[in-house]
Amino acid sequence: MRELLLINASPHRETSAGYGVAVEWVDSLRSRHAPFTLTQRDLAAQPLLPISDAYATALTQRNPVAQPALELSEQLIGELERCDLLLIATPMHNFTVPAALKLWIDYVVRIGRSFEARPDGKVGLLRDRPVYIIVSSGGFHLKPRGQQADFLTPYLLEVLKTIGLFDVHFVYLEGMVLGEEVSRAAFIAAAQQLAGHSVPGD
Repeated sequence: MRELLLINASPHRETSAGYGVAVEWVDSLRSRHAPFTLTQRDLAAQPLLPISDAYATALTQRNPVAQPALELSEQLIGELERCDLLLIATPMHNFTVPAALKLWIDYVVRIGRSFEARPDGKVGLLRDRPVYIIVSSGGFHLKPRGQQADFLTPYLLEVLKTIGLFDVHFVYLEGMVLGEEVSRAAFIAAAQQLAGHSVPGD
């Protein structure tokens, strides 16, 4: 593994539980692997600009890659293309992804660049690689304790499949607002689950 891309979508930034699990795993990987580059994008510390009219118009141009309005999209897709492993730490907001992560998705899922539309459907243009998604939630959504819907998991699976990423793994931290004992147990379980996965170079 040469490069790992870590996306932190939590408004709590470095203090979020999901980011804490992610950093602990990255540290573990560093101890077991040859040196690799860690690229981090904190979507709260570095908020992305909203999709503009210029961006939407540029997508319809004959040579959209050359359009200045697409520079941010090109940068984000470039980060994704270079990585050998994508690690996303995100909360679940209102049953799905937070607005900051949705905006990142809107920039990287781009017709003619990360996917193309064919008569039989959309086809991803990116090389497949392992994707690990750490999802934190205040309550429970997994059985048997789950009492709320989860639109985040199927949505991210579909989004990533659209751009060519199929090797996707989810790790869940549930009950994060139900007290220190519950949240600590969730943190330990998530860390152990990640430790059991192999990554490129293992």
